[in-house]
Amino acid sequence: MAETTYHAPVYEPTVDELEVLKKLEMGEPVSLESAAREHMSKRLRERGLVEVDSSHQWHITAAGRAQIRRSDA
Repeated sequence: MAETTYHAPVYEPTVDELEVLKKLEMGEPVSLESAAREHMSKRLRERGLVEVDSSHQWHITAAGRAQIRRSDA
C-alpha cells in the first residue's frame, strides 16, 4: 500500500517553525543536525517552505518567505 502524508486543510506554522523560517530569511545557517537537535518539524519540508541542499543546510523557499509575510501581517 502506498504511504501518503495527511495535510490539514489549513496550515498554521508553530512558533518554532516561524522562528526557523525567520532565521533562514535573515541568512543564519540552519543545518539538518541543528534542526534535529531543536526538534524542527519536517512539516517545513513537506509544505515546501524550506529545502535541504547536498551539504545538509536548510534554505528558505519563496513559499517560506510568503508564510512569514502572512504571519507578520
